[in-house]
Amino acid sequence: MILYLNGAFVGLLILANIVAVKLFSIGSFVILPAAVIIYVFTYPLIDVIVEVYGRKYAQRTVRAGLITQIFALVFISAAIALPSAPAFSDQESFETILGGSFRVIIASLISYMVSQNLDVLVFNKLKSRHGQKKLWLRNNASTMLSQLVDTSIFIVIAFYGIVPMAGLAVMIMTQYIFKFFASIAITPLVYLMVNYIKKKELASAHEERSVAVE
Repeated sequence: MILYLNGAFVGLLILANIVAVKLFSIGSFVILPAAVIIYVFTYPLIDVIVEVYGRKYAQRTVRAGLITQIFALVFISAAIALPSAPAFSDQESFETILGGSFRVIIASLISYMVSQNLDVLVFNKLKSRHGQKKLWLRNNASTMLSQLVDTSIFIVIAFYGIVPMAGLAVMIMTQYIFKFFASIAITPLVYLMVNYIKKKELASAHEERSVAVE
């Protein structure tokens, strides 16, 4: 199951990076990048990995995500740089959708590494304290804190000097409020995934013992 979780985590990261250029609005004042509706699911996945498999597996998954994002950026940059065929008239749109400024890319990678590792650290600390109890607490506490750090780091690095300080504060607040409530809403999914994976792993371990006895 860990391979499926790793694949889902990395896939969501890449997908979030692709759709990040699209902005959507909630009401008249809240404007968010489409990436947030995907990226919020990466934290529960990491929490599930820590809960079932432990801190080291989660840290490996975070590193794999970073490496994959870097490779994706390299290959996307190479694809943009390739000379367009005469029949391809959408080069400008292609660059707009898939290309990103160097500053935004750096902001994304730094915020990712800091926040995801923080999520692993906080979740693991709370698990060490509470054992199998209070999954809802460590899931929400670790995710909410790391999401705040992620949002703050990304917006400050990406937009400092471009957007006034008051504007940066509004951007951080609006994005974090969305992520805060999304974290609460996703909590039942974390319980379902943890229970399902533990049952599958238990069944797999029992099957392996049966084969070994035979």
